[in-house]
Amino acid sequence: METTDARRPAARLLTAWGATRLVLLLFVLKVLVFPGPDVTSDVSVIYRDWADVLRTGTFPLNDVTWQYPPAAALAMLSPGLLPFLEYATAFFVLACVTDLAVLALLWHAGRGSGRSPRGAWVWVAGVPLLGPTVYARYDVMVTAVAVAALLAAGRHPRLAGALAGFGALLKVWPALVLVGMRGRGPWAAAAVAAAVSAVLFAVSMPGAFAFLTFQRERGTEVESLGALVFHVARHFGWDGEVLLHYGSVEFLGPHVGAVSTAALVLSALSFGWLLLWRLAASRFAAHTAADAAFVAVLVFTVTSRVISPQYMVWLIGLAAVCRCFRASRMRVPAALVLAASLVTVLEFPVLFGYVVASDPLGVALLALRNGLLVAAALLAARALWRDTAARTARERTVSTGPLSRTPSADTPATAP
Repeated sequence: METTDARRPAARLLTAWGATRLVLLLFVLKVLVFPGPDVTSDVSVIYRDWADVLRTGTFPLNDVTWQYPPAAALAMLSPGLLPFLEYATAFFVLACVTDLAVLALLWHAGRGSGRSPRGAWVWVAGVPLLGPTVYARYDVMVTAVAVAALLAAGRHPRLAGALAGFGALLKVWPALVLVGMRGRGPWAAAAVAAAVSAVLFAVSMPGAFAFLTFQRERGTEVESLGALVFHVARHFGWDGEVLLHYGSVEFLGPHVGAVSTAALVLSALSFGWLLLWRLAASRFAAHTAADAAFVAVLVFTVTSRVISPQYMVWLIGLAAVCRCFRASRMRVPAALVLAASLVTVLEFPVLFGYVVASDPLGVALLALRNGLLVAAALLAARALWRDTAARTARERTVSTGPLSRTPSADTPATAP
């Protein structure tokens, strides 16, 4: 009887996952039609073309839309693991399998003292909120590596570091999961894993780091926080334009460079705050690494020149890891990220035309989504600081000492 009762939560979780993921697969396989522009063309056209080039032993040297670190090649080539399926179908199936692997990691991590199954439920509920875009990008695979790194941090710090280092070669941002890890082990392992992977790609395939030049040419993407300036300005005579530029829909025209520079400055300030936090933090608990990683990715996402819908997959994954720990301080920020994910699917792809046209409805959705992310970032940063860096009343008393105190009969003597 007890065994049956213990299995029921897992059965409910798997049932919810299976039902929602079946719907996602039906959308990406076009059995069902999702409103808005087709989000699967990135896989069926762009990823497939990149894979064709990668199979020749070189990176896409002349394609400015290739803006990914070298290990991303593995994701593009992964459909080759299922040669009996067409490229796009194989990619969608592997994305679904990766999704299930993340769920398994979160479910296992949520068991035991001080742990919670809510993390697994955040993943189950959060992913479908973004619609078919989740399976039509390789970000779910990157998120799986980052989740695995964070969940390994407690017992296997070197493995966690190695996963973070490899993840950085997939899409850079997983390096941020190192922020809250203590000791030299994870950092050294990350450096070794990243260096070895980088060297292997550099010597085996030409153009492994051409993406650095292409990334430098990016502008202000229409869904970013800074883009709100131009969405509003278009209603007051701003004479710029919206174009597909370096693989994303961006604003081009007067003052775009200044806004892009401001975004970079904000990112630099965010990095400075994270460094200050790390120097000030004195209390590290089991959940600290997850909370710190969530905060780091949140603040860099908000300040980025680009906030693509698939970026939300990262935040959902990290929020889910945080919620695996009952003591995590990220409950409200995680809920705000889920709310932002729901708004995201409305602004892309459902009503993306309104966003591109700077229509009031599109601008309102974008402002709401970005506002939720800003609120989540600020609240999360505040909670992290209070939990780990802010000095408690007891710590202040210990550091300064009481102004006057006389031993009482109940106070034990201290040996010299």
